[in-house]
Amino acid sequence: MTRPTWTIAGHGLTATFTDLGAILHDLRLDGHDAPLVLGLADLDHYPEHSSYMGATAGRCINRIGGASFVLDGRRHDTDPNFLGRHTLHGGSAGLGKRVWEATEVSANAITFAVEQADGDMGFPGALRVTARFDCAPDATLRVTYRAETDAPTICNVGHHTYWCLDETGGLDDHVLTVPGADRYVAVDDDLIPTEVRSVDGTPFDFRAGRVPVGGGDVLDHNLCLSDGRVPWRDVATLHSRASGVTMRLGTTEPGLQVYDGAKLKSPVPGLAGRPNGSRSGVALEPQAWPDAPNRPDFPSAVLRPGDAYEQVTTFQFSKG
Repeated sequence: MTRPTWTIAGHGLTATFTDLGAILHDLRLDGHDAPLVLGLADLDHYPEHSSYMGATAGRCINRIGGASFVLDGRRHDTDPNFLGRHTLHGGSAGLGKRVWEATEVSANAITFAVEQADGDMGFPGALRVTARFDCAPDATLRVTYRAETDAPTICNVGHHTYWCLDETGGLDDHVLTVPGADRYVAVDDDLIPTEVRSVDGTPFDFRAGRVPVGGGDVLDHNLCLSDGRVPWRDVATLHSRASGVTMRLGTTEPGLQVYDGAKLKSPVPGLAGRPNGSRSGVALEPQAWPDAPNRPDFPSAVLRPGDAYEQVTTFQFSKG
């Protein structure tokens, strides 16, 4: 089948979406011909080859260690889709793999909605999530996630675009700066959190800016921005020295997962004929810290009936 697409535009941006995973398929900045994101030329390739490109991941983005957690004294076993023993991005049929409904569409904004049943992928509570994308002033893509549940559950939704701000086919000319991230979450060989450490003297110190790659190792780590969800604030910039394009990232979230795409190896064509190979883009994912359901010392990812989950994340672009 050929997936439907919707295009919104305004304030210097043009964005194209599809309903699978509420995926941001393509994003263009006026005056810069190349795509700003990694994507697949053929929409029908997304289910098998996307590696979550542009998707909204959840209901719990990132990893849940041991594919289980205890909430209010009850253990819940979740889908072990990562290495056969942990849960990644909400399981094999998480929100990033679901077909969402486009509920509101205008010239410069689109809203998608999806529902996940109680017990789906092992998570308690029926969950309804909406994702609104706006082409806002100052060439800003604003992403607003909202969710409600009918029973205590976990909700940690995140946007999973891979960014590439030039046409070099890699990240060597990119500089990521995260001034306020003085801590990061250390992980074991399965990428499950072990402890929070200072970034001092580590490859995870982005406070003064550096290329967002892990060298000989995979960079797939959470930078700690705060100890809980806070009002929206600027947290990071990504700049391409090759194109002159800069992206400013702002969010309400306490963490920023940085993944350098080291394991990307898509055999199908990407946007504008680009190959989507290793480190051809960097994922910058605002979210609660990974494995939060098993870590009472981490910012909480629990959502209860009557409470409303809301995340606001912005990506603002300029060139010159």
